[in-house]
Amino acid sequence: MTTTPSATSGIADDSAELLPIATGARTRAALRTLIRPDRGRAILGLGVLVGATAVGLLVQPLLGRIVDIVADGRPADALTLPVVLLVVVAVVQGVTTTLGLTQVARLGETVLARLREQFIERALQLPADRLERAGAGDLTARVTGDVARVAEAVRSALPEMARSVLAIVLTLGAMALLDVRFLLAALLAVPVQALTARWYVTRAVTVYADQRVANGAQQQQLLETIGGAVTVRGHRLEEQHTEKSAARSRRAVELTMRSVHLVLGFYTRLHIAEYIGLAAVLVTGFFLVRDGSVSIGTATAAALYFHSLFGPVNAALVLLDDAQSAAAGLARLVGVTDIEESAVRLPHQRTGSTSEAAVTVDAVSHAYGPGRTVLHEVSLTLRAGEHVALVGTSGAGKSTLARLVAGVQQPTGGTVSVAEGKTAPSVVLVTQEVHVFTGTLADDLRLARPDATDADLRTALATVHALEWAEALPEGLATVVGEGGHRLDPARAQQLALARLVLADPPVAVLDEATAEAGSAGARTLERSAEAALAGRTALVVAHRLTQAVAADRIVVLEAGRVVESGTHDELRTADGPYAALWHAWSGSRAAPHL
Repeated sequence: MTTTPSATSGIADDSAELLPIATGARTRAALRTLIRPDRGRAILGLGVLVGATAVGLLVQPLLGRIVDIVADGRPADALTLPVVLLVVVAVVQGVTTTLGLTQVARLGETVLARLREQFIERALQLPADRLERAGAGDLTARVTGDVARVAEAVRSALPEMARSVLAIVLTLGAMALLDVRFLLAALLAVPVQALTARWYVTRAVTVYADQRVANGAQQQQLLETIGGAVTVRGHRLEEQHTEKSAARSRRAVELTMRSVHLVLGFYTRLHIAEYIGLAAVLVTGFFLVRDGSVSIGTATAAALYFHSLFGPVNAALVLLDDAQSAAAGLARLVGVTDIEESAVRLPHQRTGSTSEAAVTVDAVSHAYGPGRTVLHEVSLTLRAGEHVALVGTSGAGKSTLARLVAGVQQPTGGTVSVAEGKTAPSVVLVTQEVHVFTGTLADDLRLARPDATDADLRTALATVHALEWAEALPEGLATVVGEGGHRLDPARAQQLALARLVLADPPVAVLDEATAEAGSAGARTLERSAEAALAGRTALVVAHRLTQAVAADRIVVLEAGRVVESGTHDELRTADGPYAALWHAWSGSRAAPHL
């Protein structure tokens, strides 16, 4: 069973070990790696956008030509050619821009999908205790808010940024072709724009990073308060939790308002830059036309060029807002995908498959934090094919030991060695908290073995005594189960999990109170299902009912994180030790099971 922070603790510890955040350099390197497989599409999209932007730059000279024709008093038919060319330019630019933006958008979606896959893969591999130290809110905020920010940037900001940057560079080049003095006049706006960008970026990075952390903390608090609502009410902690939720919400709102004020200051400075640049170009055009250096049409084209820069320059600088927010989210996602392999791989040492020991636990200790040691140098060997039951009072460390053997947590001391098997994974854990995934029953089962045939699925269901009710569903294996589908009661959901175990066919299985949710009525049926699923495998079973211990080859008794007894049911029952006391207490009002 997964451990969770106590609801009575109020909020997640402010010193929680959050998941890592990548540095700016590492984020850029990861982005280049993600784009590398689609370099061809990136080059194609960029090339088409360059062509589209270059074609669009013909509009201003054509308009300038029209101004010169009118200023010179030429006949109306002289306007025909430039007008026709304007129409042609508009059509060509529209088509090529659409093609270029489509390629850039596809590139962005492909890269985003690749990032999502890497994030989910790495997050699923993280040890449970690592996630618990970070808090569910941190991971939830990354997989929801941060992914949404990056996705929004990819779908809107990235194509617009690419088009804007190209427009700026090529437009400035076109102004230089008209007369380099127009370019110099336009560049008077650059210092203000550069200082504005620097002012904004230096503040935005910190604000948006803090905002993402604050949102994660807010979600963590809400998750803990809602998840522990019963305990909160029982201990009359409503006011305390409300205050802490409000404090985290105020912090999130405060950072949001800081970002709003930052954006307002950003726009104000941009408008000043636009005024300076346009005024400089118009004044330059006036003097050049007066001196006869350029025509009125050329000066008009220069002014129109600079005016056309308002959109792309503002878009590029304004997109810094989205870019900084997305960069903060991307750094948090890359931080998870970059977690070292050693930190996510199962902490098992591998031994040869010829070994008689399927699992060896050697002097294993485990602590959930300073002063919270739950296992003390536990040693245990499971022989191939042996079924061992873990027994002990609540808090003895049974579930922790089961999770260490299953590889979902790392021991803080000692080693867990598992014999190499022919299947992957070599160890499968089934707990009392199982999940029915949304989809057909067949798809849910195939999560354990994607290549399984319908016959394989029926065999697995029959093994755990679930085929009868499965075939009685409205559409049999094609029935949609999970959220929004056919609801399965806890006992059937557990049988489904056991059927997935059969399909995965691991040499070692760990059951952590996997029959606890059945209730008294379905307990025996579910225990029979578990026995059938474990047949022929090495098994470690955290016994919820001592009838499971009776059926095991060996029983190991834990007390306060230490092994205090080991033996068969009969040996321990007559030894007058801790197990005998548990047995007598448990079976006092029950008839002894029929052996």
